[in-house]
Amino acid sequence: MAELLEPIEKRRAYRTLSEKKIPGDVVQRILKAATLAPSCFNKQPWRFVAAESEEALQKIKTALPDGNYWVKKSPLIIMALTKNDLDCRLSDNRNYAFFDVGLAVENFILQAVSEGLIAHPIAGYNPVKIKEAFQIPDEYILLNLVIAGYPGDDSHLSEEYREKERSPRERKPMEEVVTLNEWKF
Repeated sequence: MAELLEPIEKRRAYRTLSEKKIPGDVVQRILKAATLAPSCFNKQPWRFVAAESEEALQKIKTALPDGNYWVKKSPLIIMALTKNDLDCRLSDNRNYAFFDVGLAVENFILQAVSEGLIAHPIAGYNPVKIKEAFQIPDEYILLNLVIAGYPGDDSHLSEEYREKERSPRERKPMEEVVTLNEWKF
């Protein structure tokens, strides 16, 4: 399984995007990967809207805060949504659909990385504005956006973001987040 670990280790939330268009077959493969994720009772509660036309991208880009200025170079933005009645019904009322959508988004991200793309999930956007722009019904929850594109140069980034792009990837040591057979945190 070393082949799978490679894109997992390679994945980072880079902001250095190129405006180069992503070919349709590549977009289809990364979207297919998302739809192949496991889900509770196979409910497949995800709904994805892929924005790649200039008009669709602009609707999203106008709903971003100033700190996400780097997103404006992206040729592809994926909206990940769900709604309560797509969720599996668990006896303890956990909202499992959010987890399921997260699994699908991770599949999308890993396929994108294996295709040579950057895929950066973000939470910094105005969901009300985006839902209005796309006429998405109120019952749908916009969980996150995934910004995708080919790697570009960092000349448009602030010094702070350039430093982050060039710094080593920071992960907590496994022993800080994983135990075997018992709770030790």
